[in-house]
Amino acid sequence: MQTRRQFAQRLAALGAAASLCAAPAAVAAPAEDPPPPPPAIGGERLGLAGVQVSPQSGAPALPGDLTGKSWIVADATSGEVLAANNPHLGLPPASTMKILFADTVLPKFDRETVHKVTANELTGLGQGSSLVGIKEDLDYRVEDLWRGVFLSSGNDAVHVLAHMNGGVEQTVAQMQARADALQAHDTHVISPDGYDQDGQVSSAYDLTLFARAGLRNPDFRAYCATRDAQFPGAVDKKTGQRGSFGIANTDRLLGKYQGLIGVKNGFTTNAGSTFVGAAERNGRTLLVTVMHPTTYQKVYDETAALLDWGFAAAGKVTPVGQLVDERASGPDPAPVPAPTDRAATGTGQAGGTSGDHVDDPDRRAAPPAASAPAGVSDGPALALCAALAGAVVFLLVRRRRAVVAAAARERAERPGQP
Repeated sequence: MQTRRQFAQRLAALGAAASLCAAPAAVAAPAEDPPPPPPAIGGERLGLAGVQVSPQSGAPALPGDLTGKSWIVADATSGEVLAANNPHLGLPPASTMKILFADTVLPKFDRETVHKVTANELTGLGQGSSLVGIKEDLDYRVEDLWRGVFLSSGNDAVHVLAHMNGGVEQTVAQMQARADALQAHDTHVISPDGYDQDGQVSSAYDLTLFARAGLRNPDFRAYCATRDAQFPGAVDKKTGQRGSFGIANTDRLLGKYQGLIGVKNGFTTNAGSTFVGAAERNGRTLLVTVMHPTTYQKVYDETAALLDWGFAAAGKVTPVGQLVDERASGPDPAPVPAPTDRAATGTGQAGGTSGDHVDDPDRRAAPPAASAPAGVSDGPALALCAALAGAVVFLLVRRRRAVVAAAARERAERPGQP
């Protein structure tokens, strides 16, 4: 026979189990599989990691010493992507972000418009920014400002034009809207000049979309192809005459690579070297974007090698993707959400420190919604609860009977006792 202690332990265990049935228990809803990621813009293969190329008979081999983390070769006219390597990889763009700035703002002002620069328009420039040398309280034509952007990559020229456009904040919002219209969904704009900021990111694919759109504007095409120019200087205090100084395009391939139209280069410690180049030969225009090779010079060497390959491979490779067209006009896009935490690369300064982290909340999958607690109300659960309750009652009755029987035996063994 079980002892009282054993009985109490058994009864307590059954009681605890039965108590779970006293009220509906909260249980998690069955987990659902996460939704599949959206298809890559431009084609499925452009969303795959690594080099994507489909050579036909007689196609030349790709250059074998490419170090860029991301690159793309595309036909500017047809939009066909001839080859690519991680083209949707989000990376800091450095001054190649100025391509989107120009595509957004350049059409808004006549090139002959004269603007007097204020001190406020030259504030907020990042430490170590590249500058063309704009001075406050002096007049500049819009075309001079754009030469400062394209040739000298001048952040001061960008900020003056941004203030003319309604301010830096408004310009950034317009740039983001323009990127969205071009279906450049890898891009998150924080600064109009490409200066490294937390969350500022683009991709080789998106930068190529920006360049393709920009080159449709004759002024854009002319500015990025300009090798050198005279830029307005200060006023001589003695003569009262305004001087000028020479500026030269920092694109090292311009004038050296056959058929190069230009576009834009960039460099910061954080972003490394970035370059978007366009070249034309025999009526064909190719676009090549290279991001973050191992050294500064390699961005030009690898761009030239990929352009050479593209001209030789045209018609001998099956396209692996497509540069998408600008979407039709629609309602204004929703405001760009504030950056959160998508760590990759982080805050740096142009030509200065590194340590950025990339934040792109729009590319992150939303967490699944929390499921409401569900009560245990199905048949098997109720049956279990009933069984547990019955076991408790059975033990109590059985114990009561054992106690009564033991008392009866004790009375029988002691005559004369009640």
